[in-house]
Amino acid sequence: MSACIQSLLAGVVVGAVYGLLRVRSPAPPPYALVGLAGMLIGYALLGQLG
Repeated sequence: MSACIQSLLAGVVVGAVYGLLRVRSPAPPPYALVGLAGMLIGYALLGQLG
């Protein structure tokens, strides 16, 4: 299974658990989106190097 699919599934599971427990994300949405974009860009750059 590819790393992208594994990370997507992990995100869905964690999101579902957060939803069931009604946990609010500690990060404000704009910061969370910037962090997510940074992770995706970093992942893409590492894919280019390897």
